[in-house]
Amino acid sequence: MTETKEPQFVQSLLYKKAESDHPPEKTYYRVRFREQGQEYTAQSTQPDLHSNDIVMIETEHSLEPMTVISKTAGATEPDVKRGFSYTILRQANADEKKKYEYLPILEKQAAAFCRQCIEKLSLSMQLVRAERFFNGSKIIFYFTAESRVDFRELVKNLVHEFRTRVEMRQIGVRHETKMTGGIGACGRELCCTSFLRKFDSVSIKMAKTQDLPLNPAKISGVCNRLLCCLTYEFDNYINIKREMPRVGRLLKHEGNIYRIIRTFALQGTVLAVSREEGELLMSEEQWRAATPVNRQGAKKGGKADKGKKGTVGKTDKKAYQRKKGKTQGKD
Repeated sequence: MTETKEPQFVQSLLYKKAESDHPPEKTYYRVRFREQGQEYTAQSTQPDLHSNDIVMIETEHSLEPMTVISKTAGATEPDVKRGFSYTILRQANADEKKKYEYLPILEKQAAAFCRQCIEKLSLSMQLVRAERFFNGSKIIFYFTAESRVDFRELVKNLVHEFRTRVEMRQIGVRHETKMTGGIGACGRELCCTSFLRKFDSVSIKMAKTQDLPLNPAKISGVCNRLLCCLTYEFDNYINIKREMPRVGRLLKHEGNIYRIIRTFALQGTVLAVSREEGELLMSEEQWRAATPVNRQGAKKGGKADKGKKGTVGKTDKKAYQRKKGKTQGKD
């Protein structure tokens, strides 16, 4: 018997159905737009991309090239979706690679011309960086200023020079540091430059809760603002200290009354002091086994001396009358 072969178009349909049932596996990469820019996570169906490869990704305005840094981990669990910022469409061709290499030069030229115009117009603003779209449809100039600046004449000069859309975007000192980059006190690249996408509010309370020295030089970053990393472990300290006795609380331990003067959240210990025994570093087992002591009420003062609020006491009233009589006698 001879085997009957299926028609070619039927085989192609079956092959496409099999592909749809098993979509290609996603690979995730760390990528960035500029050489010293922030890194992002991008997904791709190409598993063979290498470091320094130029790829094209889709953005809101057009296709933009990015440089592959390295591969990164995928989803840790099958039911959990892996987050990513961009999708890699394809690798860049030769013309796109050449244009991408020349893009930083165009941005430096645009920034230099803008600084000349700022100096010529005597504007109280400082240019941080110029960013040009890959297709040349727009140039964004980032600047800092202490107050509002009338840059209408500056925009006219820039549009006349580059013949494209121009946007002037004012930023704060944190965003300025994010763009310029640098090394933090920890010895690593600044968090805002490497991975932070937004700036959370930071307060001095976070430093106090984590028992950090309130020295501005030690809790401030390159931008002269409070360190962004103060927010990383703040919630953990709050949860730990919520179960620990507060500073000033009285505890009865081995027959002596101790007052808490300091807590160590990570160690789970507290430093207490007693009149009889002095200082004692209590372990978690010790302060949990100790008995809380309620403070005594306010001390009761003499009723005759104090009198009512807003009135004069009897003793003070007699002295006031004697003093008033002497004054009238002199007159």
